[in-house]
Amino acid sequence: MSRPSKAKRGIPPKSDFNSWYPSIVEIADLVDKRYPIKGMDVWKPYGLSAMCLIDSLARSEMRRTNHQEYRFPLLVPEDLLDKENSLVSRLKAAREAGVDPSELRLDEEESGFKKEVYWVTHGGENELEVPMFLRPTSETPMYSMFSLWVRSHADLPLKTFQIVNTFRYETKQTRSFIRVREIHFFEAHTVHADQNGADSQIEEDAEMVRRILRELCLPSIVCKRPVWDTFPGAWYTKAADVVMPNGRTLQVATYHHYRDQWAEAFDLTYEDSEGNTKSCHQTTFGMSERLLGAVVGMHGDDNGLIMPPSVAPFQVIVMPIAAHTDPNVTAAVEELSERLTNRGLRVEIDFRDVRPGVKHFDWEIKGVPLRVELGPRDLSSGKCIVSLRTGGKVEVSLDDAPSKIFELLDSVSDELRLRAEKLVSQLVKPFPLEKIPHDDSFEDKIEDGIVYELPFSGNDSDAEILEKKTGLTLLGESDREFDSDKPCVITGNLTSKRQFVSKMY
Repeated sequence: MSRPSKAKRGIPPKSDFNSWYPSIVEIADLVDKRYPIKGMDVWKPYGLSAMCLIDSLARSEMRRTNHQEYRFPLLVPEDLLDKENSLVSRLKAAREAGVDPSELRLDEEESGFKKEVYWVTHGGENELEVPMFLRPTSETPMYSMFSLWVRSHADLPLKTFQIVNTFRYETKQTRSFIRVREIHFFEAHTVHADQNGADSQIEEDAEMVRRILRELCLPSIVCKRPVWDTFPGAWYTKAADVVMPNGRTLQVATYHHYRDQWAEAFDLTYEDSEGNTKSCHQTTFGMSERLLGAVVGMHGDDNGLIMPPSVAPFQVIVMPIAAHTDPNVTAAVEELSERLTNRGLRVEIDFRDVRPGVKHFDWEIKGVPLRVELGPRDLSSGKCIVSLRTGGKVEVSLDDAPSKIFELLDSVSDELRLRAEKLVSQLVKPFPLEKIPHDDSFEDKIEDGIVYELPFSGNDSDAEILEKKTGLTLLGESDREFDSDKPCVITGNLTSKRQFVSKMY
């Protein structure tokens, strides 16, 4: 591996990704990590604006698919957690035993999530009779209310979402946006009359994820998680992973099909058109600030961020040049900014009394897609110079500037998609062996920082061998099968199942 070049502008080279990433999130003014609680960063205006724009993409998808936004309380009483633990532990034990959950005795269940939450035990100086915890997700508080709202088939489907902060007592090394203790979280929860309704919802979730990731210019690997990596309360889990530049995968979205497994625990039933009482079926869809982490990691370069136009806090920076020599420059800059703003673009004028080079330097670090220079010469020619953050300069007619700016923003998005897809194509490779040998003679064939696709159809113990010998984690079964059957790398049995292994965040 080549040695990383010297840091520029205080930014480590991106080839040293593990140093570059934590540096750039602060240098670009996204967050301040100096808050005195590990894993709880202070969102700064630029980072918060970008995250809010990602939220807007999610809200747009929710409106398109007839979800309604709710806001549930932050505190959850302990008895609701006990109810969830009881359910999840029983489902997990049933899965491991290969039996129906109804066959297990309730007194054999074990606790689930108590070690992962933040507890509230006092109100002022008074100890609470029932301890409460800060929500890690919202199944328990939401489903306890759903059972009050759903009475008949006319109340279904119930499609809800909320964008809130959730809290996990994370004990691993924290990393801004990627692994934190206070999580900016998007969660959608739906209730349906039957499995067909829930099946359709999972398909709709997958389409929403595709649309959102396209706006963020992020290709992804979508897999059905293996059984041991499926949320114990789910029938199955699907996830979208983004491949980061160091070859690690980052899970950015998950959607769970619960079937009717939660309905009994939360008394979530309805009366059908014939007066029969039936259990509801449910799904959950989750995303978080990891989406912003993926944008930072995938698109940035040695000079700073590169923000996709859809979520760039400022899509266009207009920079007056030599305004002190010609009073018409300021008026022209303001007029151009107004024209662009009226077309729906996010525009900022940089009136600072500093050299143009300093302005370019600052906005390049922040990843603004387009920078427009306008000075006396430009006014004389009726044109302006537009610099693209993805590289290159274009001369644009002032009369036609708004339309041309839109075209250039589209070209930035297209370029980011091409670059991301090229990077992923370099980092995702076929597994180097047709079958994994019993000894470790193949270890030198496993490259660091590579995601491998492979045919695999083994059981849990086969997967354990695969993970142990490769040092990688099985992401699960891809939605895209191989065109023809191939021998499983562990069992040798023919299969069309395409699976992926990688190092995960």
